[in-house]
Amino acid sequence: MRNENKYALVVVGSSFAATFFLLNYLKKAPANAKVLVLERGYHFPHMERVKERRGEATAFANPNPDYHQTQDTIVNMTPEKRWLYTLGFGGSSNCWFGCTPRFMPNDFRMKTMYGVGEDWPVQYDELEPYYAEVEEHMAISGPAETPFPKTKPYPQPPHLFTDVDRLMKKQYGSLYINQPTARSRVAGNGRNMCCASSVCSICPVNAKYTIENGSMAVFEDPRVEMLYGAQVYSLELDADSVRYVNFVKDGKETKVAGEVVALGANSIFNAHILLNAGDGNPMTGSGLGEQIGLDARVFLKDLQHVGGSTWVNANGYMLYDGAHRKEYAACLMESSNHPYMRVEKGKWRDIVTFRMIFEDLPSKESYVTLSDDRMKPKVHYNGPTEYALKGIETMKQKLPELLACLPVEKITYEAPHNTEAHILGTTRMSTNAAGGVVDRHLIHHQYRNLFVLGSGVFTTFTPSNPTLTLSALSLFAADKSF
Repeated sequence: MRNENKYALVVVGSSFAATFFLLNYLKKAPANAKVLVLERGYHFPHMERVKERRGEATAFANPNPDYHQTQDTIVNMTPEKRWLYTLGFGGSSNCWFGCTPRFMPNDFRMKTMYGVGEDWPVQYDELEPYYAEVEEHMAISGPAETPFPKTKPYPQPPHLFTDVDRLMKKQYGSLYINQPTARSRVAGNGRNMCCASSVCSICPVNAKYTIENGSMAVFEDPRVEMLYGAQVYSLELDADSVRYVNFVKDGKETKVAGEVVALGANSIFNAHILLNAGDGNPMTGSGLGEQIGLDARVFLKDLQHVGGSTWVNANGYMLYDGAHRKEYAACLMESSNHPYMRVEKGKWRDIVTFRMIFEDLPSKESYVTLSDDRMKPKVHYNGPTEYALKGIETMKQKLPELLACLPVEKITYEAPHNTEAHILGTTRMSTNAAGGVVDRHLIHHQYRNLFVLGSGVFTTFTPSNPTLTLSALSLFAADKSF
């Protein structure tokens, strides 16, 4: 670190949330502003990760745990439940699949519309320009017609439909769209065109937006100092503010002061840092969860699932919004272009898989606490709520009629996945401290120089992928950092 131990801004992490907060902050910060980014992991370049995945020789030793091994960094009280995330520069941008649908307007007003959960203190119309800004920065591919309001077109044209998708689009119009995605439809912005190889966790052609290929300039700004290998575990609090950020680097205890502090770790670790600091808000750590997903295999008669130009070609909204959300969960459909095969001769490609993704409600029965190891949070998960489970069962009743426009032979269902790799809750947004941890601008209700970023602030959990929304919220929050 620089000799001076005081910074205008200290950012924890280099995730989507941290990056987009910093992006907007730097637009307004003076030329002499000092910013410190504390990253627990290290930068492991994309091409070296591709080589590692292929089993090729690389001069780089991967300094970060594989995202399937991150369970070693928490005390998981429900081992059968996986919590997937990536440690290292760029966070989960290194392993995400690039799916970027917006939330629906009613996702922000569940209490008002359906009597379920709580309304968010920020609404869709307020986030809309920030959605557009993130979409521009990520060079999102998407359609002209969407079921959610939109004031600007997507920067890139939509990915192509498969033959199955075209039939669904004809039947359902604006409720069935080309998926908005950060997987490039056309080459540009230093990225290649998506090759539809279905290995998006480490894109072999660098078509998917990542912090490395799309936002490195944020961290190369001369006002920003990057410190790798710095594991933040706590804060020093003083009445209504944060005085110091505590971290360990190379086995040495260190602390640093910031006029403003922004926590940009994931939902588990942000809560853990606050709990270690002695945050007395009863909601801190509470309401951990994520969406529930399962695969529906649809066997077709004399119709091949071919075509398309990316891994997930389409999103279906037919089971998403409506009065049913008073009783059971919304469902978002994803049309998968992964080459699933049938074993019958002559019917190899007569099958399509839809990933059915369900919202859930935050539950006090799932939460993060401290463990005997101050560096490891303890994670408790009580499973999906009845609200989500009823949504799954209702979907199975409705899907055959919904797919009547296709020549369906039969539908089979896989068991729910043990993760959607979207960790939500624990530091929720609310109008007051009795209902959550941060206010509408993601500022802690008590510690007024502390921003808590990321999907931990979500008031309720929608079926839509969270990355676009948490990034837009970071831009929105940074406007309040001056």
